[in-house]
Amino acid sequence: MLLHFYKMNGAGNDFIVVDNRELNIALDEDIIAALCDRHRGVGADGLLAVEPARNGADFRFRYYNADGGEAEMCGNGARCFGRFTAHLEEETKDVVTFETIAGTLSAHMIGENVRIAMSDPHDLRANLPLTIPGLEGTIHFLNTGVPHVVVFVDDLESIDVLKFGTLLRFHDAFAPAGTNVNFAKVLGPQHIAIRTYERGVEDETLACGTGMVACALMHHLLNGAASPVAVDVAGGDTLEIGFVAEGGKFSQVTLSGPADFVFEGAIEI
Repeated sequence: MLLHFYKMNGAGNDFIVVDNRELNIALDEDIIAALCDRHRGVGADGLLAVEPARNGADFRFRYYNADGGEAEMCGNGARCFGRFTAHLEEETKDVVTFETIAGTLSAHMIGENVRIAMSDPHDLRANLPLTIPGLEGTIHFLNTGVPHVVVFVDDLESIDVLKFGTLLRFHDAFAPAGTNVNFAKVLGPQHIAIRTYERGVEDETLACGTGMVACALMHHLLNGAASPVAVDVAGGDTLEIGFVAEGGKFSQVTLSGPADFVFEGAIEI
């Protein structure tokens, strides 16, 4: 079968995108992993599939990590999905809604950027009593559609993201699903920089949207940062996280940043 695909990236987090509204593309874990392989396939951090909505939204969002496993949500992927689906119809849409495992989201087109209205975060666990040998910094946890650990560090440039990310990703405290892991540094009252180890990719990626949200919200909780918070990512972009905080809970969480088409092509599967 010849698969027609698009390649997109959001702040350096790259994705294969396929239009499966006819549900005629059979995607299993092995095929997705082969497509995402950077040496033998197209190469990507994950795959996005557009499917018909089931509960009243415009589309259904399916996201698969590079290992082929399906994930609940991906912030950068959602921005790319929003921009892709906004151009699927004859007339470009300014707002697109889509169903995800984490809930129904909306994407707003703002020039070349896309603002995603995220689902409300949950399962906040601050100041976890965990010790990782060699890692300085308190460990926090927040689910922003997918699970995320956040650790604020002083030396972000030198932190061994792969080593410490792996230890936390597979730590018993986050079993059985595991977690994504973010290391963050405070640059200013409303400005942080982060590096992220992504579950499913099993390595550092250039950006992670739900990870940016987790870090920005923890920056508010720990340091009183007001909305919006600017987040620098390893890919070189700066994105913006907006939110409303009341009584230790968050609502109206948004993620704004670029979503770019790279190329389109076809590959035999």
